[in-house]
Amino acid sequence: MTFSIAAGPDQELEIHSERPLQHMRILILDDEASIRSTLAVMLRGLEHEVVGVADAAAALRELERAQFDLCFLDLKLEGENGLEVLPRLRRSNANLDVVVFTAYASIDNAVEAMRRGAKDYIAKPFTPEQIRQLLRKIGEARSLSGRIANLEAQLTGDAPPTVMESVEPAMERVFSQAFRAANSAATVLLLGESGTGKSILARAMHERSPFRDRPFVTINCPSLSAELLESELFGRVKGAYTGASSDTWGKVALADGGTLFLDEIGELPVAIQPKLLRLLQEKEYERVGEAKTRRANVRVIAATNRNLEAAVQEKTFREDLFYRLNVIGIRMPPLRERPRDLKVLATGCLKFFGAQCGKPVTGLSSAAWQTLETYPWPGNLRELRNAIEHAVIFANGREIVPADLPDQLGPRPPGAPAGVSVGMKVSLEQIETEHIRRVLAQTRTMEEAAQLLGISRGTLYERKKKMGI
Repeated sequence: MTFSIAAGPDQELEIHSERPLQHMRILILDDEASIRSTLAVMLRGLEHEVVGVADAAAALRELERAQFDLCFLDLKLEGENGLEVLPRLRRSNANLDVVVFTAYASIDNAVEAMRRGAKDYIAKPFTPEQIRQLLRKIGEARSLSGRIANLEAQLTGDAPPTVMESVEPAMERVFSQAFRAANSAATVLLLGESGTGKSILARAMHERSPFRDRPFVTINCPSLSAELLESELFGRVKGAYTGASSDTWGKVALADGGTLFLDEIGELPVAIQPKLLRLLQEKEYERVGEAKTRRANVRVIAATNRNLEAAVQEKTFREDLFYRLNVIGIRMPPLRERPRDLKVLATGCLKFFGAQCGKPVTGLSSAAWQTLETYPWPGNLRELRNAIEHAVIFANGREIVPADLPDQLGPRPPGAPAGVSVGMKVSLEQIETEHIRRVLAQTRTMEEAAQLLGISRGTLYERKKKMGI
């Protein structure tokens, strides 16, 4: 694309534009209207979204309304010092990069601007090519930062490699639907039992989406109390509640431009549901303890193992929120409905944990395979992963045998009850695990189960993950 803009009475600026590495929302703060206009034309020609303002007060109002990626800041504003304005701008926006420019360039100004948090520094007059190269550098840095954050999140998961292929028709349909939906900004609701891989699929969708270079941010809805969860989601201001000793940006602001994954959305407290609905419908929210309305452009993927339609009937989940989340609904089949995938999944886990433990385990015996194939896998992929890790740790040879597998995978005598009971020759941990399983089976929500068990929802959530359910 080529276009020209007037730069003065005797010359034109010709700009040759490439598609940017990353679409950005850019704020221009300069008291000269001609500079704002010229730079805005350049930036829009490069396919960025631009807002121009003449003073710091107007800039701060814009930053309150929406998340911006970049601000061009003039150091010599009328009646204001750009160096004093710079830290105020950065405090007002979670992910803002600032580039300062001035006709009074000096090494001292550059050093001070960088010390106060500027990303870069450019002297006036500047050329379109300088702006293009500057944006490319910033875009590359932001893209790299997003990829590093996403990679770190995957590495800390310490999980076997993800398999995004299947020979089961039901699972093939899931992948087809998910990856077609990934290219849109539509909200997706992933349904299915615990451990079926909903969070893995959500990340895979993000990596195949237009937002892949922006953050993938996860929030676990049952992990905190309602008050702390709201703060974690939307952020807070100092003094918003007891213990709120500083301003914080929530997961919504951190995910701006990327994907917000809401895990176990069925456990979201009723008090927070209207605020999430507003975010989905209007892209607006407020931090806890703050009246300022802010905007965030996030793509939401939610997951639940609960029957949300039943929760709507029971008045524990808002009907309008359910329909807004369920724009694209995808059901993840449990592992017992994917028997032909079992071997590929188990082999992948075996290679991963064999390498991690430094053991030369090459496969499973035919008897071990039979044990895996006849077990119903109530904990699904998570339980399979745990079972293979257990087997590798206890293996004495190059091949996994039934004795290496967890006890619960072994066959039961005819007529024997499922699970364990008090007084059996089992560990205290096994008794506790079985008790938690039974309480979860008899209760409708995590909150109800946690109350019966006498532990917090966050503790129960961590216990469930550890148990593979």
